[in-house]
Amino acid sequence: MRQFGDLEAVVMDHLWSTGEPLTVRDVLERIDRDPPLAYTTVLTVMDNLHRKGFLTRKKTGRAFAYQPTKDRSAHTAELMHELLSGSGDSSVTLLRFLDQMSPAEVKRLKRALGD
Repeated sequence: MRQFGDLEAVVMDHLWSTGEPLTVRDVLERIDRDPPLAYTTVLTVMDNLHRKGFLTRKKTGRAFAYQPTKDRSAHTAELMHELLSGSGDSSVTLLRFLDQMSPAEVKRLKRALGD
């Protein structure tokens, strides 16, 4: 799994934020860019994300409505796992990550691990 490109990340952010299926036009209307993106650009990005398995789609009238196959936290957890697995020494990498956490984040993590 790789991280998303810039436009892929924008599209996924809008889909994750709404929590409901969106058409290409819906996503295009939510992207605030100057100059605005072309419909075909967003269509291509969403079609690519579907082809890669990040989005599902369902026909709604003449268009497709897309939604993520995983929620944001599941996707992020998979990325983190992949990064840790490929780091050479996951224990050292994890400890360095923990060193960068704020005290509040460490507290939440300890609470979560206690559950």
